[in-house]
Amino acid sequence: MIENMSKGDGGLQEKDHYVILDGLRGVAALMVLVFHVFDACTSNIIPHGYLAVDMFFVLSGFVIGYAYDDRWQQGLTLGRFFRRRLIRLHPMVLAGGLIGGFVFLVQGRAMWDGSVVSLGWALLAMLCGMFLLPALPGSAIEVRGFGEYFPLNGPLWSLFYEYIGNICYALLLRRLSNRWLGVVAAVSGACVLYTCLHCGYLGVGWSAADGGWCFGFVRMLFPYTIGMLMARLFKPLKVQRAFLWCSLLIVAAGLMPSFDISWANGLYDFLCAALLFPLIVWIAASDSRAKESTLRLSRHLGDVSYPLYAIHYPFMLLLFGHLGFDGTLYDPSLVFNKWPLAVSIILGCPVLAWLLLKYYDQPLRHWLRQ
Repeated sequence: MIENMSKGDGGLQEKDHYVILDGLRGVAALMVLVFHVFDACTSNIIPHGYLAVDMFFVLSGFVIGYAYDDRWQQGLTLGRFFRRRLIRLHPMVLAGGLIGGFVFLVQGRAMWDGSVVSLGWALLAMLCGMFLLPALPGSAIEVRGFGEYFPLNGPLWSLFYEYIGNICYALLLRRLSNRWLGVVAAVSGACVLYTCLHCGYLGVGWSAADGGWCFGFVRMLFPYTIGMLMARLFKPLKVQRAFLWCSLLIVAAGLMPSFDISWANGLYDFLCAALLFPLIVWIAASDSRAKESTLRLSRHLGDVSYPLYAIHYPFMLLLFGHLGFDGTLYDPSLVFNKWPLAVSIILGCPVLAWLLLKYYDQPLRHWLRQ
């Protein structure tokens, strides 16, 4: 289902957008939230919840290709493109960085091993997170000692690669023919397949350790270019109730138990990124007769999806601190025993995301667009 939008920055006519895709982004964000709540457990109740990130990358490639491919001939410049993307993405990056820094200070600036970080390095780590400057493992600003690019708000790593994807799109990918874009997708897909078989899963890219920067780049590039190709070649199918069935497929993909055989688990992750998620996007974009109730739900989920993803993880760190997490994985029952805090996070983060959307993100973006 698509809806008309008004004129945007610089008089460029905003294109119709796919409401059902917005809703699926919200479903994926909620799956990430629950996955992270149980991230310190030996058996996560959503074992493949990390694959939601790959769903995000497919969606991003599809939406960017659809929204911008034909605008460069209409006068869209690099400066205007990057300004639009910064206005859309960076206010919540700033909020996520601030929240991550605040939580770290509240927790006493303690690393995973219990040692205390100086206030100066903690504040510098917060500033680096706010401006998407990644930390290298073992550096002074890697203040939690877990090897993350963004130790105060881990999921910012995927937004870091989202920015890189936008840069690659504007400078190169948009200029490629379908054939050469397919070559890029095939080569990056081969690298992703190697990553999956080598690592046994696709949950990589959040750290620069052991070549993680390369793994993260191809993890973004493969579904991103698939999404772009889909936007160029898209022809709608005849489908009904796409939101329901596609949501169930996303959740089912996350709930699939991990395979005991490493290569089998990696192959499953690859097939989700290469086949299942593109199929879901294609089906969802084809539904032109969704009920108004479905559209309202999709709009709401789409509205809160990005703020929820950008700000939720520091609250996971509060939960882990309450559990006494020291890098040792716990039995899931321990999290259930702390259910008031876990439930508060699962219910409270979407509410906080909505408040930030209405009273911070949307007003700030409106002001910046002027």
